[in-house]
Amino acid sequence: MRPSKTVRESQHETSELMMPEHANNMGHVFGGVILSMMDKCAAIAAFRHSRASVVTASIDRVDFREPIHLGDLVVMKASINFAGRTSMEVGVRVEAEELLTGERRHTNSCYLTFVAVDRNGRPIEVPALVPETEDELRRAAAAQERRRSRLAERQNEEQRIKEQRRKR
Repeated sequence: MRPSKTVRESQHETSELMMPEHANNMGHVFGGVILSMMDKCAAIAAFRHSRASVVTASIDRVDFREPIHLGDLVVMKASINFAGRTSMEVGVRVEAEELLTGERRHTNSCYLTFVAVDRNGRPIEVPALVPETEDELRRAAAAQERRRSRLAERQNEEQRIKEQRRKR
């Protein structure tokens, strides 16, 4: 039987103070800095869940709802939402904290998919996910629907490419 883990067992939270090297000339943090931080935070949750090396397979749409400013503390929270046979969807919530007031703003969220791999880069099985709370169950159901959509989109793209090749 495949081993299993709870969402709680692999959650990860990290934070970093945004300094001048993170910001553009308007004092807003570069989107690429946030994307890199999200990828690392999510990778740690995926690594904890699988206890194996992981590679980023996809990053879903990222909308920056509002700017993150120089001097803000960026707080990221990552949780496994779904675990397939070899892949995991990780949700990351990003908040910016104004350190002088303690006020936090939700600036964006994103879903990343990771695949656990062996030393040769081949996919390996990951533990099943056991959602325990209503929120975790809701997230797992939503993640399964996103997975179905991603797989259908990939199949449609593969079919489109095959048709283009036939026309040549």
